Amino acid sequence: MSGARAPIVIAALVMVVWGASPAMTKIAGEDFTALQVGVLRTVLAGLVAAPIVLLTRQALPVGRRRRALLAISAVSGFVAFPLLFTLGQQRTSAMHGNMILAALPICTGAYAALLDRRRPGRRWVLGSAIALTGEAGLVAIRTHGGAGTAPTLAGDALIVASALVVAVGYVAGARLGQLGYHALAATYWGVILGAILMAPLLAGTLVVDGLPDAGAKAWGAVAWMAILTSIVGYVGWYWALAHGGIQRIATIQFLQPISGLLLAAWLLGEQFTLPLVIASAAILAGVTVTQRGGG
Repeated sequence: MSGARAPIVIAALVMVVWGASPAMTKIAGEDFTALQVGVLRTVLAGLVAAPIVLLTRQALPVGRRRRALLAISAVSGFVAFPLLFTLGQQRTSAMHGNMILAALPICTGAYAALLDRRRPGRRWVLGSAIALTGEAGLVAIRTHGGAGTAPTLAGDALIVASALVVAVGYVAGARLGQLGYHALAATYWGVILGAILMAPLLAGTLVVDGLPDAGAKAWGAVAWMAILTSIVGYVGWYWALAHGGIQRIATIQFLQPISGLLLAAWLLGEQFTLPLVIASAAILAGVTVTQRGGG
């Protein structure tokens, strides 16, 4: 695999892992409350990351700027996002949640362009517009594929908010990588900091709701989100952003809802509708245009 292709391939694999998040959130929500799912995925990820940090002797970043970027990444990616996304996904279908997350590349690329004080290329703007138009049409029509939870405005709004927040964390994590701080260290310390911030919430849920009586399926879904989504996925994503360019790699996120749609149909039995198919085609067309443009 050539050096130019590696970031794109890694980013695409991460999209498959992250694309499963809405379906896994739904599965976990069968036995857990939404708050428990959001908290547990970060706290368990922190418990996994802590011994790895000790064994590999990953140090905290040096300097105010690096530590500020780490803090932004931790709060955005491992505190605000899982809480907002889980609460939102409980109130909408997995397919609908996936399509809303299609706005992530636009947010990430736009934030990066603003920070760099750089105008995106015309093809990047055109491709993003095509993909976002497909998403906007789907949200406006609000079709339901039969099985699962019907989309609601409250659920959609929470997921939109989670996308706006986590995009900030993506850019902060990528900046850390560009400043020479390894993606592994950024991910491990980010999730550890997030777990520390989430610990009081976990304690509160245990006091109010008691120990969760969940089955292996629900725990497996939480473990997927804690280990693959929160650790393995972030490591690969930060590495791809740092080595492939934020705007160029950010457009790969348009593939996340596509993989998520397929997984929602397979795992949850949700059905495809004509607006879903049309929106998916628009997203793929947008990916093609933005990749050719390069940002």
